[in-house]
Amino acid sequence: MAIIKLRNPERIKDRLVNFAALKNTTLLVHLALFAVAALYGATFTIAKEIMPGWLQSETFVAMRIIITAVLFGILHLLYIRQFITDRRDLKLAFICALFGSLFNMLLFFKGLSYTHRINGAVLMMFTPIFTAILSGILLKENFGFIRVAGLAIATLGGIFFIGGYKLNFSKETVWGDILVTTNAILYAVYLVKVKPLMRKYNPLTVSAYTFAMAGIMVIPFSYRQTLATDFSSIPMPIWFGIAFVIVGTTFMTYLLNAWALKHASPSLVGSYIYLQPILATGIAVMAGKESLSLEKVIFALLIFMGVYFVNKSRKQYA
Repeated sequence: MAIIKLRNPERIKDRLVNFAALKNTTLLVHLALFAVAALYGATFTIAKEIMPGWLQSETFVAMRIIITAVLFGILHLLYIRQFITDRRDLKLAFICALFGSLFNMLLFFKGLSYTHRINGAVLMMFTPIFTAILSGILLKENFGFIRVAGLAIATLGGIFFIGGYKLNFSKETVWGDILVTTNAILYAVYLVKVKPLMRKYNPLTVSAYTFAMAGIMVIPFSYRQTLATDFSSIPMPIWFGIAFVIVGTTFMTYLLNAWALKHASPSLVGSYIYLQPILATGIAVMAGKESLSLEKVIFALLIFMGVYFVNKSRKQYA
């Protein structure tokens, strides 16, 4: 019987181990991004109960940013203790704080107060497109036909899944629509700009610095509304909702997104925003507040197909 002798078994073993590790990391990235989409999907229903009845948008944003900054700061000091000393990196962290935390949240919630919720959800569908364009220009990320097709399919699926022909863009909503669209562009800038920091530093370090900076900058925008808020009148169920949005939709989502950006392209991270309306509808259906139609199932499949194409064509960054 012939005996097959491997020339370099140790090298082959190392390659198999590295391949398995890469597969595990890829799976964890998708699970993290799916969890982020699920948390955001639940937030649309919860935030509606909080604003503007109990909290003004500026106050709510300030609470989200400042408390999240404290949480990131504690974790960073306890487990990482890595510091950003390079002036260029500090400048980049400041830009990420402006675009990814401060203006992103302020413009989104303020925009929703001037437009229909369905308009805001549809306009956010264009974030992955802005992200892909900026990634191709600034990061030289692969921008081929498959990616363009995936983004187009997912965008169309997202638009029709959320509203389709029921959309209402008019003079009464134009100011809010502009604010939400600007928010989508700024968040796309954040996803691209934060990528170099994620390569160089721990995700907790980057998040701690960006939220600390945003926490200081948000005070002038919110102190008047915060001082005028009667916190003692807020019932316990609303406090639970506030806690969910702060810990779940802010702290956990930014932490998971930061970790995912360290191992995946900005376009892939941005593409998961298409899953938010699907998960939001699923949560509403389970709560008995909305019904599921065949049309929505078809549009949901289009969204999944588009995200698959974006993921298939993405360029990995080491």
